[in-house]
Amino acid sequence: MEMLLIELHKDNHIPLYEQIYQQIRKDITDGKLSVGEKLPSKRKLAEFLSISQTTVELSYGQLLAEGFITSEPRKGYFVQAIEELSYVDIVHLSPQQKWSSQKYEIDFSPGRIDTDAFPFKLWRKYAKEVIDESSKHLLLLGHPHGDPELRQEIARYLYHSRGVDCKPEQIIVGSGTEQLMPLLIRLLGPEAAYAIEDPGYPLTHHVFYHNNREAIPIAVDDEGMDVRALQRSGASIAYVTPSHQFPTGTVLSAARRTALLNWASSKEAHFIIEDDYDSEFRYTGRPIPSLQGMDKAGKVIYLSTFSKSLMPSMRIAYMVLPPLLLDRYEKAFIHYSSTVPRLDQHTLARFMADGHFGRHLNRMRKVYKRKLQLLTDALNDYTHSISFSGDEAGMHIVINVHSEADEAQLVEQAAESGIRIYGLNEYRKSPITGRPSFLLGFGGLTDEQITKGIHQMMNAWKIEKGR
Repeated sequence: MEMLLIELHKDNHIPLYEQIYQQIRKDITDGKLSVGEKLPSKRKLAEFLSISQTTVELSYGQLLAEGFITSEPRKGYFVQAIEELSYVDIVHLSPQQKWSSQKYEIDFSPGRIDTDAFPFKLWRKYAKEVIDESSKHLLLLGHPHGDPELRQEIARYLYHSRGVDCKPEQIIVGSGTEQLMPLLIRLLGPEAAYAIEDPGYPLTHHVFYHNNREAIPIAVDDEGMDVRALQRSGASIAYVTPSHQFPTGTVLSAARRTALLNWASSKEAHFIIEDDYDSEFRYTGRPIPSLQGMDKAGKVIYLSTFSKSLMPSMRIAYMVLPPLLLDRYEKAFIHYSSTVPRLDQHTLARFMADGHFGRHLNRMRKVYKRKLQLLTDALNDYTHSISFSGDEAGMHIVINVHSEADEAQLVEQAAESGIRIYGLNEYRKSPITGRPSFLLGFGGLTDEQITKGIHQMMNAWKIEKGR
């Protein structure tokens, strides 16, 4: 087959990889693609459609997982007989299950944590204490904003660790940022236009599109979001990750922080959403203060989660609303109930109250700092051909490769050697050409995997150790 005729709508709310998947699947089930027919290579289809090769890989991976196509090593992908297809109801699969079917030996995912270091015994102790007949009241609905015990602990923690100045009453607890963000979007009204970092966190950006809100990409440089571009954009809400920008790892500079706060206070409708997703893990210098703690005009909405600090599956996030928006929230969502089970809330509240959360964070900083050192030590063998940044905080770094190959080609070469990496263009609204850049997450990898993965990846790229 020379090429597939696939019509992509880049302004559609449906991700590109899902559009490709849906059209190929339909062509197979309609008989337009015959049994045994070879599909274009990932590289050729990506070039033809002017998209990232990783996007095609995700689409082919799902078709492969559902049995619509087969893969033959060194030959390619082929359409499978329709009567042999094993039905998979993708409605019940999570996005990660849908689009991560290819098996990798080592996955440098920026979203994974070290599960071996989780304090299971302590957590089990508090969970047992909460799940007791004396806690019958926790089976009933609690406060719609989250139980006071947990909000009190969050407020205390935020003040001492992040300089966030708030009362427990300002905190809204929810089951993940993807549950809280739509509420916030409704609260800010249909006329709000959102400025988003480019590159930035794709899941949050999708929330804006799914809720029919305008999202304006604003470039990020070494000082964070370009505030002058924000001022020219016409946006009324700025969504930023100032303490450790995702994915570049830059810190919003002091001058930009002041300019951003001045922009927010210049108009009544202007607000800042500060996503402080992994501020707990900083390895050099003092912690970066939160924007909320600097805000004197009540213009910053602080957003965070326990996904990185404890576990992604807990599904407990929270936002701190300024007084003006808190009053609006209470009126707009008067009939809403908290989406987080009270048993989970009280387990976490007791864990925090007894000081175990703080001690856990201290341990994890040491764990991740050691892994980061292993990663940078391995990369230092290749600094004649690569450079890296963002190694002061967080659970991932960004590497730049001095290569004539493009980002998609290097992703494919790494994948062929069993290594999964994530190109920076996957996080951009508009992919750019030039020096290939990648995210390397280290939180969920063992020490051995980190070192092995770097050397295996460099070998795949034919980059030798320093001369």
